[in-house]
Amino acid sequence: MTRMIPGRLTKELARICGRDHVIVDRDRLLVYESDALTAYRHRPGAVVLPRTTEEVRRTVQAVVRHGLPIVPRGAGTGLSGGAVALNGAVVIGTARMNRILAIDAPNRRAVLQPGVINAELSAAAAVHGLYYAPDPSSQTACTIGGNVAENSGGPHCLKYGVTSRYVTGLTVVLADGSVVKVGGHGREAPGYDLVGLFVGSEGCFGIATEIEVGLLPVPEGVRTLLGIFDRIEDSGRAVSDIISAGLLPAAMEIIDGPTIRAVEDSVFAAGYPTDAEAALVIEFDGLEAGLDHEAERATRFCFRAGAREVRSARDEEERLALWKGRKKAFGAMGRIAPDLLVQDATVPRTTLPAILKGISEIGNRYNLIVANVFHAGDGNLHPNILFDRRDLDELERVEHASKEIMQLCVDAGGTITGEHGVGLDKKHHMPLIYGPDELDTMWGIRRVFDPGAVMNPGKVLPEETEPSPANPRREPAPGELVGAPAPA
Repeated sequence: MTRMIPGRLTKELARICGRDHVIVDRDRLLVYESDALTAYRHRPGAVVLPRTTEEVRRTVQAVVRHGLPIVPRGAGTGLSGGAVALNGAVVIGTARMNRILAIDAPNRRAVLQPGVINAELSAAAAVHGLYYAPDPSSQTACTIGGNVAENSGGPHCLKYGVTSRYVTGLTVVLADGSVVKVGGHGREAPGYDLVGLFVGSEGCFGIATEIEVGLLPVPEGVRTLLGIFDRIEDSGRAVSDIISAGLLPAAMEIIDGPTIRAVEDSVFAAGYPTDAEAALVIEFDGLEAGLDHEAERATRFCFRAGAREVRSARDEEERLALWKGRKKAFGAMGRIAPDLLVQDATVPRTTLPAILKGISEIGNRYNLIVANVFHAGDGNLHPNILFDRRDLDELERVEHASKEIMQLCVDAGGTITGEHGVGLDKKHHMPLIYGPDELDTMWGIRRVFDPGAVMNPGKVLPEETEPSPANPRREPAPGELVGAPAPA
């Protein structure tokens, strides 16, 4: 049931941001019921679209004064339910905060508002011979602010790293409406790493209203390969062998058979062979000298692992087509089933063949289609379960299969998320990888920034693990080492 926000608050928000930028109409709120993981739907009490840091500050103060929770939202492309407004929360969207404030080419940095689209930053930097490295598959739609909240990666994070490597400064509005600036004095700002604390905090610590990021020079050359395999396990073996040999591709992406056929049946067709059970996209970039040698070595490893064919993109047009097929794969899966549960786990690369086989067995056991398309180079898996939510029996099987896949990855030494965040979807999996002491510490940090529990409540940390007067954190005895085993 959606909570109705007080009329007084609606009027106050309209005075702050303008009447056209406060949404309370039920039909217009439908757009904000979910993020890209549509399994979770909750209608917000209102949506507010500020334009400046000052408007965000005043909006936060007004909403909190009326006792309502807040959910920050970028473009809504997230895949964890992180932007879902539980209990009629007020959504503060950053769509209008979409200005690139400065590009400092000599120092390779940019300052921007959180609503700037990821790909648009690289387009603006390109005139200076620069680009922004993190490249989520949704980069033509997702925002830099959302990337900061989730610590997003992308296909090229194998070589270039995730968002946290590039954020050097933030202006943040906290839960009490105060504005703080962290970092912003170069890559080695003195003091505690508060920037690192905010990146990946999923909107639970505050709302970033200005972001400073580092930029990189556009690589001199690129070589893109497509390995064709009859067994997906063999493609995983090729990935492990290439990395073990000391090669460092910019990206290594695996697309399995069901995904290949969905892509080739769609407007995103990229020339993948539809009879293959796996395609491995490998990309090297950097100085022209040596790129051909690296590509030749990777080709040999693919054949040794069982590839039946390895193609090399002949020109930029073919290269972009290969990437288009990979980056639009999630959309193409709609041709197979109306609903998609996107999972996101990271496992050690050497376990990829066994994990892929295990995922296939789980899918077969529950009579479900599981399509895999993922960042193989760093073991970041995306097993996608395709289903129809109208089939209640199938829905139950999806839930069981999802839990088993997550447990399989954790048992292999992996984690429950690689880049999509925890949000609402995975918060109850947190005890799989963290004990009570670690979860207590996370709750303690969260309460420092949000003592009133108003910033994106119900996300990341499972409520049943929250310390309370009835279940307090145990204080160490005098002389006891924190983290040491408790005395018997």
